[in-house]
Order: sequence, then structure tokens, then C-alpha cells
Amino acid sequence: MGGVSKRFPITACAVALLLLAGAMRTALSNDSVPADTRTSLGLTLAERADFLAQMRQMLASIEGIVTGVGTGDRALIAEAARLSGNRMARATPAAVRDSLPAEFKALGGPTHLLFEEIAVRAETDDVADLAELTGRTLQQCLACHTRFRVD
Repeated sequence: MGGVSKRFPITACAVALLLLAGAMRTALSNDSVPADTRTSLGLTLAERADFLAQMRQMLASIEGIVTGVGTGDRALIAEAARLSGNRMARATPAAVRDSLPAEFKALGGPTHLLFEEIAVRAETDDVADLAELTGRTLQQCLACHTRFRVD
């Protein structure tokens, strides 16, 4: 009888841990995750792959701009910004461009123009002003990523 009473606390703890684990799993299940209410851009798999490559390029441009601002490398700032400017917008296939909602285009067009502005202003503007302009560009990026999704 003594052996059973010593095991009871261990067994009770094990059962409590299993119940707790089950409750946590239920609390963290997909049912408790809020739905993604962003607007889907409805791209095909091929369009999505190209589109996401462009998004990664825009992020790489921001990285290059920030590195250039930090080191005072104006050529790097301009080069990085141009990669996500109007050239990128023009390279978007017409089928994709035509299928994108007007709200997306209202954010995307000005964002590409901000990259162009950074490239032009990199030649003469103070790097602090370029950093501020980069922040405005990131606000455009965030607004778009908050509103739209690619799935």
C-alpha cells in the first residue's frame, strides 16, 4: 500500500500535465487563429512566383539603400533604389498588371516612384533626408502588405 501512495502524486502530476497540454493545444489550434482578412491578389502559381520574387527584390533594395545611407555610399543607394523603381513596374507582365485591383495599383505605383525619387536624390541630398524618404517608402510597403496577400 505504501508504494501506491508514493506513486499517486506522480500519477496525478502526469495526468494534470497531459490535461494542461491538451488544453494548450486546443487554445493554440488553427481555430483560435484570427482569419487573414487581407485581400487576395488571386494570382496563378507562375504569377505568384514572379510577384514574390519582385517583393524580395524590393526588400533587397531597401537593404541596399539602408546600407548605403549608413556608409554614405551614394552609388549603392541609387543602384539599389533603381532596381525597384519604374523599371520593375514596367517589367510586370500585362496579364498580371491587368488583374491587380485598383487599390493595389494605387499603392504600388507611388511606391515604385518613391524608389525612383530615392535614386535621383541619392546624388545630392543629405543622407538623413534619404533615410526619411526610405522610411516613407517602407510605410507604403507596410500599407500594401497590411491590405493584400498573395496566395
